[in-house]
Amino acid sequence: MVTWRSAWAIPLALLALLVGTGTVSADGSTMESGTWQKHQYSFVSMGFTSTYSCDGLAGKLKRLLLVAGARSDVKVGGACPRGFGRVDKLAQADLTFYTLLPNEDHKPADGPRVDGVWRAVVFARHSPRELALGDCELVEQFRSQLLPMFTTRNAVNQTTCIPYQDSGSVINLRFESFAAAPAKAAASRSVN
Repeated sequence: MVTWRSAWAIPLALLALLVGTGTVSADGSTMESGTWQKHQYSFVSMGFTSTYSCDGLAGKLKRLLLVAGARSDVKVGGACPRGFGRVDKLAQADLTFYTLLPNEDHKPADGPRVDGVWRAVVFARHSPRELALGDCELVEQFRSQLLPMFTTRNAVNQTTCIPYQDSGSVINLRFESFAAAPAKAAASRSVN
């Protein structure tokens, strides 16, 4: 007698074969093997509408990096010539972060393997929660300077920033980012 569970086993096995080396996790996403790639970058805020203190800029950038799929140990430090908490037209942050690179995109011996998945990311007003319309130019800078350091696909940028005003500005940046698989999905893979 065929149960409903065994009836799904064949289509899932075929799906895994079609995907190739990827593994289907419990939530249906395809896991692939990846390796962390280190990035160091000095980011200078160049916006007209909003100005940041260097520690305020550091906090915003750290949040954007994490949401985009950077490893959780992001380090963001600022050179604060005017002091912490003081707004500076050219606030700067020194970034050290890691992004996940699929193994097919680089040499196999670049480091330990990590399970990764493609995950949808949306930057919009209040997505992440801390993002406001005044951060529009920061999102544009992030897209042009930092996002190329991530492995992404299906990027759609409909962000429009109007200098010196929030009115009329729109933050709408969507993409898929190759990021570390959630711990539960990676754990279920190791059990199978």
